[in-house]
Amino acid sequence: MTSTDPTAVRVGVFGLLGSGNLGNDGSLEAVLGYLRAEHPEAVVDALCGGPEVVAARYGIPATRLHWYRGEYRTASRAGAIAGKGLGKLVDAVRTAAWVRRHDVVIVPGMGVLEATLPLRPWGFPYSLFLLCASGRLLRTRVALVGVGADAISDRPTRALVRRSARLAAYRSYRDALSRDAMRAMGVDTSRDEVYPDLAFALPTPSASAPSGPPGPVCVGVMDFHGGNDDRARAGEIHRRYLDGATRFVRALVEDGRPVRLLTGDECDAPVVAAILDAVDSPLVTAAEAASLADLMKETAAADTVVATRYHNLVCALKAGTPTLALSYAAKSDALMESMGLGAYCHPAREVDADRLLEQFRSLERSSAELRRTLAERNLAATRQLGDQFTALTAALFPASDHVHTLREAS
Repeated sequence: MTSTDPTAVRVGVFGLLGSGNLGNDGSLEAVLGYLRAEHPEAVVDALCGGPEVVAARYGIPATRLHWYRGEYRTASRAGAIAGKGLGKLVDAVRTAAWVRRHDVVIVPGMGVLEATLPLRPWGFPYSLFLLCASGRLLRTRVALVGVGADAISDRPTRALVRRSARLAAYRSYRDALSRDAMRAMGVDTSRDEVYPDLAFALPTPSASAPSGPPGPVCVGVMDFHGGNDDRARAGEIHRRYLDGATRFVRALVEDGRPVRLLTGDECDAPVVAAILDAVDSPLVTAAEAASLADLMKETAAADTVVATRYHNLVCALKAGTPTLALSYAAKSDALMESMGLGAYCHPAREVDADRLLEQFRSLERSSAELRRTLAERNLAATRQLGDQFTALTAALFPASDHVHTLREAS
């Protein structure tokens, strides 16, 4: 998205984008679609985790988020520790210089205000703080658009997240739970709105209701070790999750059901490999999805979906497929409730394969009714996201909005 107009609005997008997480990239894709439709004159670039991927896939210039390339590797040697420390100082300057070149910076969706998965304060929370502080100092509007949040017990992480949210010029959330969490952490949310997850703005693949014999089941798995507060028993949680998921897949195969394994991040691949090795059946195959669009196509072709990752759930629900959540955080429960499937959640920390199978069979018995419910909820989500983008234009592009109004009047 480039322009030769020197007065064109300069928009930056920021986050762990292009780093292998399909949900993050899907949120970016939704925001880029909005910008291209409503603000085609805008000049857009990114500060992100995977600049090469973002530049190649979305056709926008991209800069690496961190100066130190080993940022997300564990530092045990003195040189690596020194590199990380120096990187924090360099990143403060780099982030400010990047922000200075923009009129607006958008953080598109993602769980940037939560710690439901293991997270260190000097990692992404520090990066987000640098962004929001730079925006306030340099008078660049920073917008946290449709983001996820949750209560954070770790004090340094909570302090950085709270301060970042306060410094942002605009905030909206993907569920009421997120807004409530930020209010509980001391952020004034009286002007903040709640809208569906940005991925609901992406195109929906065509799908038809299943007919004939029971068809394929998509099972979305995750390299799950618990959350930020579960580090002491992360290994136990992972073993229990993997064992329960494997037993469930094996039970489906014994019933003659084809199973398609889905992921949402590159780090999930070992879990897929472990299940394939343990079940060892031609009925079990693994999808190679490169985007949320690919995931939606997979879920649209299934009779039923059982999934863990949040955006696996989003894809299945948006495709209109009856879905059961292996829920690892309150955000999954909130999403399922909002789409009319609140009764079909199962705890990822304590997977009981027998109980999961009972819930699965109940879900399939109600399939026709649930498909109708999902169709209605998806229409409502589309309308609400239209309101989100209208509000975003009013907040971030008032001059542009005025020009558009004049053009329409003439």
